[in-house]
Amino acid sequence: MSEKKRILSGMRPTGPLHLGHYFGVIANWLKLQEEYDCFFFVADWHALTTEYADPTRTKGFVPGLIKDWIAAGLDPDKCVIFQQSMVKEHAELFLHLSMITPVGWLERCPTYKEQKTQLVQKDLNTFGFLGYPVLMASDILMYKPCAVPVGIDQLPHLELTREIARRFNHLHDTQLFPEPADLLTEDPKLPGLDGRKMSKSYGNSIMLSEPIEDIMPKIRGMKTDENRLRKTDPGDPDICNLYPYHKLMTDAAKLPDIQQGCREASWGCVDCKKVLMESMEAFLTPFHERRAACTDERVQEILEAGNRKAHEFASKTMDEIRTLLNFDF
Repeated sequence: MSEKKRILSGMRPTGPLHLGHYFGVIANWLKLQEEYDCFFFVADWHALTTEYADPTRTKGFVPGLIKDWIAAGLDPDKCVIFQQSMVKEHAELFLHLSMITPVGWLERCPTYKEQKTQLVQKDLNTFGFLGYPVLMASDILMYKPCAVPVGIDQLPHLELTREIARRFNHLHDTQLFPEPADLLTEDPKLPGLDGRKMSKSYGNSIMLSEPIEDIMPKIRGMKTDENRLRKTDPGDPDICNLYPYHKLMTDAAKLPDIQQGCREASWGCVDCKKVLMESMEAFLTPFHERRAACTDERVQEILEAGNRKAHEFASKTMDEIRTLLNFDF
């Protein structure tokens, strides 16, 4: 029987995960862990690229991120879950790849320009921020994956990783690094409570670990179809902020009634929100139960086992690189 193909992906520990994270990333990971040899990592060094001035909170966010992953359904028996900073080989490979990566490649990266424009409250004129795509390339190439699950906005980063792999292989006359393909993640288009992109910084998110009693007022205050000024005004589910939530969490058999009730104004937005509250509670209650069962001790066990497996693989890769570069002192 052939071995499963390997993939790798990670998340920065910057706080609790919200519904957008689940449907945009985690739901896909759950499918992938059944099909691939998956390495999923906590990208805590990546968090420093924007949080370098106050890194003290990052340590506290790591256990919560693991608990969210486990509660969402990631299985340590089916995938390797590890912490980036606990596998020091990532930093060594980052150094080697930094030496061969042209500055122009980094400066043309679209997200570099976008984030500098958007995060104006932070001083991002640092080498770490400019070079974080090289660290990302190091994370990926270390495990020689066949592919990386990414959203469309991350495609430029993955292409840069492939360019770095090609340059390394060419300079050292080797085929050490395969060029990973992209596994495009379908965008679920789950908006925030106010219709904008769901983001912790916007204050428009529903956190996966948030108590149900705290979520209900948020749902009551959600933005809906602005054309429905009165209950008797017909609406359009396709432009309502509420309906994408129903499509993801409400029983599919109920969706035709929801659409008809909105279009014919036979029920109002309050009725629609009541159904969503029930769907939300049914969806999140098992998550909350699994999260409560995942103790700090269990998190430590998962990370120790995952860090050990990741270190074993990374050590072999770095041994190959040191030998290739004649740096095997």
